[in-house]
Amino acid sequence: MAPSICWFSNDLRLDDQPSWRAACERGEPVVALYIWDPDGEGAWAPGGASRWWLHRSLGALDASLRSLGGRLVIRSGPRAAVLLAVAAETGADTIYANERFELGARESNAAAQRELAASGIGIVWANGSLLHDPWSVRTGTGVPYKVYSPFAKAWRTRCQLDAARGAPRAVPWFKGALASASIESLKLEPVKAWDGAFHALWTPGEAGAKDRLKAFLAGPVSGYADGRDFPGRPAASRLSPHVHAGELSPRRIWHEAERAAQVQPGWRAAIDKFQAELLWRDFAHHVMANFPHTAERPLQPGFEAFPWNDDPAALKRWQRGQTGYPIVDAGMRELWSTGTMHNRIRMVVSSFLVKHLRQHWRHGADWFWDTLLDADLSSNSLGWQWSAGCGADAAPYFRIFNPVLQWSAGCGADAAPYFRIFNPVLQGEKFDADGAYVRRWVPELARVPSKLIHKPWEAPTAVLAAAGVVLGQSYPKPIVDHATARDAALRALSSIKAPAYHERRAVVHRSGRGVRREPDGLERHQSPAGPDRCAGSRGGSESNDRAVLARGVRTE
Repeated sequence: MAPSICWFSNDLRLDDQPSWRAACERGEPVVALYIWDPDGEGAWAPGGASRWWLHRSLGALDASLRSLGGRLVIRSGPRAAVLLAVAAETGADTIYANERFELGARESNAAAQRELAASGIGIVWANGSLLHDPWSVRTGTGVPYKVYSPFAKAWRTRCQLDAARGAPRAVPWFKGALASASIESLKLEPVKAWDGAFHALWTPGEAGAKDRLKAFLAGPVSGYADGRDFPGRPAASRLSPHVHAGELSPRRIWHEAERAAQVQPGWRAAIDKFQAELLWRDFAHHVMANFPHTAERPLQPGFEAFPWNDDPAALKRWQRGQTGYPIVDAGMRELWSTGTMHNRIRMVVSSFLVKHLRQHWRHGADWFWDTLLDADLSSNSLGWQWSAGCGADAAPYFRIFNPVLQWSAGCGADAAPYFRIFNPVLQGEKFDADGAYVRRWVPELARVPSKLIHKPWEAPTAVLAAAGVVLGQSYPKPIVDHATARDAALRALSSIKAPAYHERRAVVHRSGRGVRREPDGLERHQSPAGPDRCAGSRGGSESNDRAVLARGVRTE
């Protein structure tokens, strides 16, 4: 038989990597190939922070392959052309790859498959990034779910999850000469040194991912159910960048979490909550695959006419953490410094942008896309639409939370389309009561008493003076008044004349932070061992301009 090619993409690992296992188990010479093709991602080429991670993750994967006697072949260019070239150089007739479900990547992969088929070369697709493929779960009438809770219930009721499989121990390497670009030639590293804090915080690569998962399941997961809402507690898994790069499979995470629950039965509730985040990630991909327009447009079409503000100066103040609301500013500065942001705070800053400032949710999605290490198109789009209030649900509500207190935009699938407006003061007082999180990221307020740190504008002049704070100078005054912004947002909502959107009291659903959620960020595929086993499954193989911003403020 002819050699085969394992085409790596957002699946940079060897453990529980179905396309890699299938290529190795075929028994013929194998080429491990990575293609750098940002144009093939459509409008969603990796942002600056994601490129930083990719540079190191590729190096880690190459090191793993070299330890097995091979190497990672790296090429740049259109994926179809590269695949055809490598196939011609090696005589390969089969390519093993993990499927992608974002619109741009899916279209490019489909076009590549057609070109390869015309030359007699086949692609065997696998599911390597989701628990189940985005078409596996359907309602009783056969349509995609638009609300998380029934989706998760159906998944748990009808789907079986195969065991995770370890990496192949023996690899039949292709021995011929093959040219490979260096990782450095891809120019993924930032030109300006904005990544100083990243190095001490993160260890990209499969080994670093496994270490982080092991450490999390050894203890911190026990406090996940409640602690995940408090940015000052070490309850988050911090796995999302690893999952986004494919350094861990969701299936491996799920089964390792199950194993921890068996060892520590008292952790069951916390682990259930953690596993629900994996389902949330699957749901985000389910929505994106079935409603691909949600990367750019609201799931709820009636929201197309919402009167957003166009205020570049306000947008920039939000991006830089200079809104005058401490919990919002702390979150935005954490994001810039570390490439991540605590989930609860993601909700607060998202709500603030789309409700208090009434900036289009895509501006926020673009900023997160470029600055988050775990920037995943499906999760990012779902989270921002949920936050903006323009999604689909049987019981739409318009909610406005005080940023001192809360978050959300509300246009996503699980949004129950709430038009939520979180009060940032109340959110800060509830989830950062002692002000530790704000003090860390907004050090100019470090000496403000805890009871006033989330609303320094209410502090007496003498208290501010003692804390070394001069509002409007050392720290900005609030960019907007919460009550005024809330009223304006409600008036804007009423102007679109969508009867489905109206203010009413309601039970708050689970928060839909697709942009964030631990763990977060990858895609999916189908195991060579068999199709996804789910009842009813269908088999199958600094600018405001979105386009400019998506290509990398960070890279400048």
